Amino acid sequence: MSGPGSMASGAAGSAEGPGDAARAPEQALFPPGFSVSEIKNKQRRHFMFLRWKQQQRKEKLANKKKRRKEREALGDKAPPKPVPKTIENQRVYDETTVDPNDEEVAFDESTDEFAPYFNRQTVPKILITTSDRPRGRTVRFCEQLSTIIPNSHVYYRRGLALKRIIPQCISRDFTDLIVINEDRKIPNGLVLSHLPDGPTAHFRMSSVRLRKEIKRKGKEPTEHQPEVILNNFTTRLGHSIGRMFASLFPHDPQFIGRQVATFHNQRDYIFFRFHRYIFKSEKKVGIQELGPRFTLKLRSLQKGTFDSKFGEYEWIHKHREMDTSRRKFHL
Repeated sequence: MSGPGSMASGAAGSAEGPGDAARAPEQALFPPGFSVSEIKNKQRRHFMFLRWKQQQRKEKLANKKKRRKEREALGDKAPPKPVPKTIENQRVYDETTVDPNDEEVAFDESTDEFAPYFNRQTVPKILITTSDRPRGRTVRFCEQLSTIIPNSHVYYRRGLALKRIIPQCISRDFTDLIVINEDRKIPNGLVLSHLPDGPTAHFRMSSVRLRKEIKRKGKEPTEHQPEVILNNFTTRLGHSIGRMFASLFPHDPQFIGRQVATFHNQRDYIFFRFHRYIFKSEKKVGIQELGPRFTLKLRSLQKGTFDSKFGEYEWIHKHREMDTSRRKFHL
């Protein structure tokens, strides 16, 4: 028979402060070998998972504050911050990575199809067209694309095959041909052919945003020739694609317009943005996106002009053979 003493001790054990009761489970809530998946009840498992994530965040924040205090205490003697591991800096080395001082690369670039442009022997003149019977969204995208590429003209196919369009472009001194393909009323592909001798690149297009769909956009772009930024095209294939994009724009940008066209390559996805930069003060600069924006993924690079049957391909993206590692990039 239990006496009143045992009842009193039980009451005293349960009479601990609320803070102690809350802290005690925190210490013993997640032992080292704890696994949320062992909990059978679904609601309890979800609740414990949220508690576990919350505890992980608290520990991470506490460690961060501790390291910051230690760095402040050490001052100049503090060790350098560790570089975080990313897919980019863990990239598998590519044998075709270009060295800027490589004489062989310089010779190849001085004799390739884009050499007349970079030697200022030609002036870019671009023809922009679409697939047959384009819808309104594709038409508006082509019109907005023509406003950011100087000396570009939009013509509609009217059922003509590309093999018949290319000779007409060459006879009229066009230097490049851009074809916007669509599927289910959405632009989903871009073919870029450099005239008159190629090469021809085929891209998959995604994430297309027209000007009215961009939040906090600036005013309409002006007719000033924009600056061009080509970022992170490091391999031989990437250099060819970068030179192809560069040859779309005139040599001498008009800096008074403060407009910039950016082709940023990240993990073989090419992000296009069109901005206007604004000088807020002598040290601060802001940017406004003008649009449109889109993302490209290279599918193939073909020698010469467009030829779907007998064309010779320099590079074709083969999904099962080339995408075996997330850290392997081609551009």
